[in-house]
Amino acid sequence: MAREKQPEGAAEAEGTPERSYREQLDFLNPIAQPLASRKLTRKLYKCIRKAAKHKQIRRGVKEVQKFINKGEKGITVLAGDTLPIDVYCHIPIMCEDRSLPYAYVPSKSDLGAAAGSKRPTCVIMIKPHEEYQETYDECLEEVGALPLPL
Repeated sequence: MAREKQPEGAAEAEGTPERSYREQLDFLNPIAQPLASRKLTRKLYKCIRKAAKHKQIRRGVKEVQKFINKGEKGITVLAGDTLPIDVYCHIPIMCEDRSLPYAYVPSKSDLGAAAGSKRPTCVIMIKPHEEYQETYDECLEEVGALPLPL
């Protein structure tokens, strides 16, 4: 039995090969608009990592929804491969009502990893902070320039 378990552990240590940006696009929801480009996706992940280091993120549908209702400002980043879409389809509407910028990225597992978690997450709000203000402002400008869906 010990021999059987060893290959499983080796496979877990190697990890599954990461999918490229193009491959991740195959799993997107129909509502994933505006979608961040590959370059903007990398910038958003970088900004999320910095914000997580300073504990300036809100993670998960309930937490993000609560702080949007309270009037907190920030960039909302949603995962485009979340199913069922009913879980978080109201978040973009809330963002539009409060003039908050939002964008979709292709993968919820990458979004969770950028936040420093082993678990995937479908929505994160990045709050501004002086430690990473330059990166935040770049992301804010590019996400604001994305065309909103009709």
